[in-house]
Amino acid sequence: MSLSRREALLTMAAPAVLPGGVPEVDFGGHKVSRLIVGGNPVSGNSHVSNALDREMADYYTADNVKKLLRNCELAGINTWQSRGDRHIMRLLREYRNEGGRIQWIGQTASELADVPRNINDMAAMGAIGIYHHGSRTDKAWVAGQIGQVHDMLKVMRQAGVRVGLGTHIPEVVDYVEDKGWDLDFYMTCVYNLTRAPEESSRIAGRTITGEFFHEPDRARMLERVRRTSKQCLIFKIYGATRQCGSAEARKAAVDLVFDSAKPGDAVVVGMFPKRSEQVEENCRLVADSIARRPV
Repeated sequence: MSLSRREALLTMAAPAVLPGGVPEVDFGGHKVSRLIVGGNPVSGNSHVSNALDREMADYYTADNVKKLLRNCELAGINTWQSRGDRHIMRLLREYRNEGGRIQWIGQTASELADVPRNINDMAAMGAIGIYHHGSRTDKAWVAGQIGQVHDMLKVMRQAGVRVGLGTHIPEVVDYVEDKGWDLDFYMTCVYNLTRAPEESSRIAGRTITGEFFHEPDRARMLERVRRTSKQCLIFKIYGATRQCGSAEARKAAVDLVFDSAKPGDAVVVGMFPKRSEQVEENCRLVADSIARRPV
């Protein structure tokens, strides 16, 4: 029996399908895997160094992006989270034209002048959810302009997609919860990467010039994840490689998050399988962590 084009593409260099797979949860009528593949590596954003940024950008040709998405689908990851820029939407269109079925959650592309148009373009591309870029949310918060973010969430609601808010700052979640904003999910980063260098240096007790990954941040954001009734998509769970020094460290990082995650929450993990397999390992870690917890 001959294979369809999609079946042929999905069997090329495919990882093993894990027994039981990654559990799924409801996402506004869609079923999403509780492990979602993130988009930062595809866009050359390592949060480690300029050299690694360039290496990621060089590795992620269109073919390698599509290979990653195919392998994710086969392993049980059915959703991709990534920026809603023209480059990403072009790659997604190409992948779907070749038979890929992965679902997409889009992030507003902050460099675009017309964010409402960007939101509507993502909705037209079939995004099942759109969220406001966390770094831009946090800049608005610090500047006392958080109301502008609320306006963009209203545009998302009008576009007919699931409405999300990204942030690295736990107090933003507190504020939005208190005000009762109309949204469906949070993109919650477990590290607060928005501190000014002066504040980071004071906390660290040494000079900090770049992003500061402060370990106590994880507990503070995960407390908000537990507290809110809204669905949370939790990211930076490995601290952009800082919790990846060993298999035991990766397991501990996943377990820490699922100790706090509600049954309807999920994690978002960017993957860069240039030197080592990552899709199957992440699926196994997430599935095993969930399986050890009461239903």
